[in-house]
Amino acid sequence: MSAKREQVVGRPSTMNGGALGEKMGIEFIEATSQRVVARMPVAGNTQPYGLLHGGASVVLAETLGTLGAMMHAGEGRIAVGIEISATHHRAVRSGFVTGTATALSAGKTVATYEVIITDDDDNRVCTSRITCLIRPKPPGA
Repeated sequence: MSAKREQVVGRPSTMNGGALGEKMGIEFIEATSQRVVARMPVAGNTQPYGLLHGGASVVLAETLGTLGAMMHAGEGRIAVGIEISATHHRAVRSGFVTGTATALSAGKTVATYEVIITDDDDNRVCTSRITCLIRPKPPGA
């Protein structure tokens, strides 16, 4: 198992959710190629009614699924999202939401993850599914 595919737990600074993930306040809790967990504050990620923005849930889901797919892909390869869906189950006004991405299928060229997002009371807020295409890393990337 390459170092990239090893489990990373309790070291959020070693993971990168990209510039958008940083703006959203995403904090990683654990990551393997099979399961990625992170949390995100509701504050700062709301729509005009003061509820968690559905797009914020999708950003969290895509960040988690893509990180899992990148870890699965390994050295010299990249993963890019090609499809995402989300069902929003309930509103959240405060606290944090936690996303857990679990690999449904991880092949040589495609990886699909289910992402369940819950609130502080462990109520399901959103269910998402993301599929990533795995490709060779382009030169200079």
